[in-house]
Amino acid sequence: QLQASGGGLVQAGGSLRLSCAASGRTSITYGMGWFRQAPGKEREFVAAISWSGGSTFYADSVKGRFTISRDDAKNTVYLQMNSLKPEDTAVYYCAADRSKPIPYMEYFMRQRSYDYWGQGTQVTVSS
Repeated sequence: QLQASGGGLVQAGGSLRLSCAASGRTSITYGMGWFRQAPGKEREFVAAISWSGGSTFYADSVKGRFTISRDDAKNTVYLQMNSLKPEDTAVYYCAADRSKPIPYMEYFMRQRSYDYWGQGTQVTVSS
């Protein structure tokens, strides 16, 4: 199971850190991704980190502002979000991929690449 947390209301320019804690048979030694879904829009890729932690990938819209990281000891993946914009407002979901492919961007962008999904956490950025 995946439990996402850390969402909230923040002003534009502010920061939030999302957490995704894995439990049970789910391990963050899997490849991990963050997606988001804004009202009336499809769910979109935000960021991913490979199973080894050696590769990270970002959507162009968040590159340079968001950072994905992992703490294997805590079985948790983080998404540090800085310089937030109103267009970042969405429900953020974390996901885990059990396979261990050679990491490449297009693989992690595909929602069907993931086996487990968290319940989502709301991020609202006010202007």
